[in-house]
Amino acid sequence: MSIELPNRFSACVTQDKIQGYLLNTDKMPGAAKARFFISLGFRSEEWRTFAHALMEHAQDCPVMKTVESAYGRKFEVRGPLTCPDGRSPEVCTIWQLDKDCLEPRLITAYPSNND
Repeated sequence: MSIELPNRFSACVTQDKIQGYLLNTDKMPGAAKARFFISLGFRSEEWRTFAHALMEHAQDCPVMKTVESAYGRKFEVRGPLTCPDGRSPEVCTIWQLDKDCLEPRLITAYPSNND
């Protein structure tokens, strides 16, 4: 039986997380991630498309691992990500449920074969 991300339908993905981090080819060490997601058709100016795909990923894919941190509980979610170019690569997303918060927020995303 798979575990679901708690409160997955209220997951939060911010514009800054997309534009300033996940699709930012100038920011090291995440530039390789950015090139990967851009190659799948995601674009900074259409950041909401990527945010929506990541939220669907959180809603549809299982939690594979959880870790407690000083800030809250982290969840590793793995599964296919629906992309603008029609592909669905396996991706890992990390979500954090901060202490005293009900809304999981995106920490990072990367290709599953990169860890």
